[in-house]
Amino acid sequence: MPVTFKNFLKLHRVSLILAVLSFVFYYTFAYHLDRTDFIKLLSLFIALFFFCFKLIQFEKMNFRLLLGIGIIFRLIFLFTEPNLSQDFYRFIWDGQLISSGINPYLHTPDELMPNMVSIIPNAKELYDGMGSLSARHYSNYPPLNQLIFALATILGGKSIFGSLIAMRSIIILADNGIIYFGRKLLKNLNRSPHLIFWYFINPLVIVELTGNLHFEGVMLFFFIVAMYLLSLNKWKTAGVVLACSISIKLVPLLFLPLFFKYLGWKKSIVFYMIIGITSISLFLPFNTPEFIDNYSKTLKLWFSNFEFNSSIYNIAKKTAIHFDEKPWEFIKEYGKFTPLFTIATVGLFTFLPKRYDLNRVLWSMMWVLTIYYFISTTVHPWYAIFLVLLSIFTTYRYAVVWSAAIVLSYFAYSQADFKENLWLLGIEYISVYGYLFYEIIAHNNKK
Repeated sequence: MPVTFKNFLKLHRVSLILAVLSFVFYYTFAYHLDRTDFIKLLSLFIALFFFCFKLIQFEKMNFRLLLGIGIIFRLIFLFTEPNLSQDFYRFIWDGQLISSGINPYLHTPDELMPNMVSIIPNAKELYDGMGSLSARHYSNYPPLNQLIFALATILGGKSIFGSLIAMRSIIILADNGIIYFGRKLLKNLNRSPHLIFWYFINPLVIVELTGNLHFEGVMLFFFIVAMYLLSLNKWKTAGVVLACSISIKLVPLLFLPLFFKYLGWKKSIVFYMIIGITSISLFLPFNTPEFIDNYSKTLKLWFSNFEFNSSIYNIAKKTAIHFDEKPWEFIKEYGKFTPLFTIATVGLFTFLPKRYDLNRVLWSMMWVLTIYYFISTTVHPWYAIFLVLLSIFTTYRYAVVWSAAIVLSYFAYSQADFKENLWLLGIEYISVYGYLFYEIIAHNNKK
């Protein structure tokens, strides 16, 4: 055994042991976990977050080692079916529709299913797998995301398993792009490059993106590239790339007003036009008279019908019920308030700050998204990943705490009726709010 390799093992012995233990735990997560086993799921997550913390603490300056570890952890999931989410069935369904020349925005799976068995492969399995909730609603995935679904089904052939591997490979490549451009952006903003590992080896990121095939990672890839281009003053190209991010997931739309003071009004007008033209161009292949109506109906559901892992909404709902208001009526009223409050929040963060460099833009994005999630009726675990990435460009770390605490919301997955445990949600949000207030006080004391 070469001396240098022996020295490497000796120097990094503890970190390598942690990496091996993480490998075993991720393997168990991927291949030997049922989502109804909440105790096992929670134990695995707690251990993996501890290992993640120690690995960054011990090896934060060893880029190659942490990069290799992060890639290996992702590859563990390559050949397994997601065990915490069934959304991938709808992804493949939509991809198969596009591959067959059918617009996925025009009909629900319930409407199409009687005629689909002979048209798309594995139609019955995909339809049963996506569940009744997804099957009765129109697709809510933006156009570039749909094209990726189609690409995955083409690469995967007629096999569900092949499509899974294709989608997972795309997500892994996107995560590698995030660490590449994320480090560059951190350097350009005079921040430590090792902070990107709070994203790259974060267990929630690995499990929810690579493991459960949520495309937030692809959205964040385009987003971080756009921010990197802005740091180089290539704002026109950044506009095109940011439009691609929006066309994967709509979340970055929240941040568009924040660029107004950063770019100035002349550049901002051109920047918004570039984003608008690019976005419209991506939507055009799917545009029909019914498209806008169907897509709008689906988006409205997120504000007025669905609820999961909410904080302020849960408190408000309990209070309203105490005064004899019906829950199904209250959520619709609350859903009307959420967009208005979000718009007001974005306006405050757009016009109040006097200094507006790119650091301030990213800081404002973090707060806008945080407030939006705090008032939302639905906060799925993978939603917190965007906050984790934004937080590494600031001095706040409550988002990392949330990425660990949000695991408690998985309790609902262990229940046949997906009923939430409000005590566990209370622990989650007390942890998040508590650490957030601690950081705010600490920052004010420093000032």
